[in-house]
Amino acid sequence: MPESQRPLLEQLRDLLRSRHYSLRTEETYLDWVRRYVLFHQKRHPRELGADAVVAFLNHLATELNVAASTQNQARAALLFLYRELLGRDLGDLAAITAAKQPRRLPTVLTRAEVRAVMAHLSGVYLLMAQLLYGSGLRLMECLRLRVKDLDFQMLQVVVRDGKGMRDRLTMLPATLVEPLRAHLVQVKQIFEQDLADGYGEVYLPFALVRKSPDAARSWAWQYLFPAEQRSRDPRSGAIRRHHVHEGSLQRAVHDAVRASGITKHASCHTFRHSFATHLIENGYDIRTVQELLGHSDVKTTMIYTHVLNRGGRGVRSPLDE
Repeated sequence: MPESQRPLLEQLRDLLRSRHYSLRTEETYLDWVRRYVLFHQKRHPRELGADAVVAFLNHLATELNVAASTQNQARAALLFLYRELLGRDLGDLAAITAAKQPRRLPTVLTRAEVRAVMAHLSGVYLLMAQLLYGSGLRLMECLRLRVKDLDFQMLQVVVRDGKGMRDRLTMLPATLVEPLRAHLVQVKQIFEQDLADGYGEVYLPFALVRKSPDAARSWAWQYLFPAEQRSRDPRSGAIRRHHVHEGSLQRAVHDAVRASGITKHASCHTFRHSFATHLIENGYDIRTVQELLGHSDVKTTMIYTHVLNRGGRGVRSPLDE
C-alpha cells in the first residue's frame, strides 16, 4: 500500500518511533490527533489549517476547561503532525501561542515531614522514595534506573536520558549503600530465575539491541526496580520483565502522606523539591544544585530560593517585635 494511502495514525506512529520518541509520548500524541480529527467530524487534517487547530485548542480551554499544560501538550502534538508528517507551511501554525502556565511555588516538606512520610513506607517503596529525596530524582528517572547506573565507590547515580534526553550525575546517599546492596541480591535472584525459565531479556534503548545483542540478557542492564510479573512489550511483542509501574509508587506515597497526617498536597515529585530546598538551606551553591537536578536554566532552580523565603523564613514579623 502506498505511504499516502496508509491510515494517518499509523503513519504518525511510525514517524514517532523512527524519531525515538518514548512510548508514553507516542500514545499521547496519537490520542490528541485522534481527538482533533473527531472534533472536526473526521475530516482529514490535510483539509484543515491553522484556524482548525486554534478552534480545537480554544475548545479545550473554554469548554473543557483543561489546564494550560494539557492545552500545550495538545498543541505540541498537532504541531508535530503538521510540521513533521504533513509537511505543511507553518507560517500560520507558528503564530499559535502556547497557553501561559501559572507560576506556582513548589510544595516542599520539612525534614521532619520527610521523616514522617518515610515512616509509613516500607520495602522497595521506601527505598525508591529515599532515592527520590536523597538523590533528587524524578519519578521515572528512579524507576528506569539500571543496575549499572549505581556507582557505590564514587557514591553517585548516573541518570540516563533524563528530561530533554540529557544524562547527568547526581549523588548516591551513603546511608542507602547497604540497603541497595541487599536489594540487588534479591533482584539478581529474580533475574537468574527468569534466565532459568527462558526469559531474562530486558528492554534496551534504540539500536543498542543490534549493536550489543547480549546486553539485553546481561545483569548490568537489568532494571534496579523490576516489576513483580513479566509482561508483553506493546511494540515488539516480546515477553520481558519491565520496571515497577509508576502508579504503584505514587499510590504508596499518597497513602503514606495521608497516614502521616500531613495536609500539604505532596506527591513523589515533592521529594525532589524538598531535596533541592534542603540543599540550598545547607548552603550549597545554586549552580551545584542546578547540575544535580539537571535543569538547563538556572532560573528554574532559582525558584527554590523563593521557597526559602516563604512563611517568613529568615524574616521577622513586625508583630513579634
